[in-house]
Amino acid sequence: MSPLRVTRLDQAPPYQPPLHHGVGALRLQGHEAGPTTRFWTGLSYYLPGGAADAAPTAEETVYVVLDGEVVVIADDREETLRQYDSVHLAKGQIRSVENRSKRPATLLVTIALPHGED
Repeated sequence: MSPLRVTRLDQAPPYQPPLHHGVGALRLQGHEAGPTTRFWTGLSYYLPGGAADAAPTAEETVYVVLDGEVVVIADDREETLRQYDSVHLAKGQIRSVENRSKRPATLLVTIALPHGED
């Protein structure tokens, strides 16, 4: 059994997700925050006007809105997600995310790892 591995928010490593602007991101588990076997988890802060440009998801992805609201666009459909709403995106699904509101939004992001990666 693996030891308990805790990442404190103030020690979570920042990272820059590609094709994102007006977004701050921290890695909570996985990659530079420590090894995981099937997924990684991060926290994304979308400033007003912040966005993730349209692009295919690299792997299966789940977003959970912890605070604020964002608009997720996929498959010619727009969904406004608010606190505690979530969305599942399949691998390769083209999506964009926008914060159209006047306040920041916080998302918990969980993304599957490619087979064999940690």
